[in-house]
Amino acid sequence: MAIKEIGSHNEMLQLLDEKKKNYILLYKKGSETSDCSYRNIEKVAGQLKDVNVAAADVTSVRDIHPVYSVTSAPTLLVFEGKNFVKTVKGCNDENFYKSLFESSFFTSSGNGEEEKPQKRVTVYSTPTCTWCNALKTHLRKNGIRFRDIDVSKDQKAAEAMVARSGQQGVPQTDINGEIIVGFDKKRINTLLGIQ
Repeated sequence: MAIKEIGSHNEMLQLLDEKKKNYILLYKKGSETSDCSYRNIEKVAGQLKDVNVAAADVTSVRDIHPVYSVTSAPTLLVFEGKNFVKTVKGCNDENFYKSLFESSFFTSSGNGEEEKPQKRVTVYSTPTCTWCNALKTHLRKNGIRFRDIDVSKDQKAAEAMVARSGQQGVPQTDINGEIIVGFDKKRINTLLGIQ
């Protein structure tokens, strides 16, 4: 699936009805950072089927960014259906976008038995952290849904993470309020019931 170009907020809202996961890139064509972001997202978007990826050039589409308080381009708007979830600013590498888009597909699969509700899992990470990527891959392989917070782009989340754990390093995982610093696979598996 290629990136769809959209021309207005109304066109964007119609697009949100089509899929459960929607990503809208607000970019400024000709800007080095925006072109970088567009290019990297485009490479990943071509591999997706069940996700909408669209883009709007803020030099001509002026009615989207004020609605979501976006003041810089590029900014990726993340939606679950029509519900706005978060923004991702700047240009990130292909692996970051791939991880972001693929995380929408990883959910626990039933085996005929009633599933227990999954514990709330939040991963604090950065795109360049090798252990962060290993942790997220491990969670995905085991069907664990998680929220990924990039602390390199979210200063408030970074401060909250340090306040809770007393540590600045990543990855950090919050499992129902219990903080695990680093990729402690054994402890994570125990808390999440991974065999």
